[in-house]
Amino acid sequence: MSNTTSTSATGLQALTPGTWTVDAGHSNVGFVVRHLMVAKVRGHFAEFSGTITVGENPLESKVEATVQAASITTNDEGRDGHLKSADFFEIEQYPTLELVSTGIETRGADYVLHADLTVHGVTKAVDFDLEFEGVVQDPWGNTKAGFTAETEISRKDFGLEWNAALESGGVLVGDKVKIILEIEALKG
Repeated sequence: MSNTTSTSATGLQALTPGTWTVDAGHSNVGFVVRHLMVAKVRGHFAEFSGTITVGENPLESKVEATVQAASITTNDEGRDGHLKSADFFEIEQYPTLELVSTGIETRGADYVLHADLTVHGVTKAVDFDLEFEGVVQDPWGNTKAGFTAETEISRKDFGLEWNAALESGGVLVGDKVKIILEIEALKG
């Protein structure tokens, strides 16, 4: 027997209006980038916060999030130090990454989250493929919602241009970065 209950409404209509807070302990802000052009390196940011303000019309909802650049981890201390340096995130000058939504629209059974993403002091419009995972009441009476959002950006568009040429003709670090947001949000 389950101690959770889920709503019967479909899509974003299941969200009740109001403020939802990102539960960082049950969420992930991750990324994937090519290394040596033959492998993929995965990483994530350990410190972040965010709110989702759901409107009467869920498509008019607002999302705001802040990520602490210094919390980047790829499970390699040397690489993480390099990512924090002036070659990449330059965390002393640009301590946060910011996301502010500019709109939401439907795409089939899923959604597109339009947002301004700020990385390394550069703000660009980015579209995330957004999947609404549902709403549930946990065993302690809290209402939670789940979302997965993904996009791919060019890191060079955000001033993250460092690289090293390989003798084989490729580069050390790929330009395209896949961003994966797995979010659990708490109502109230």
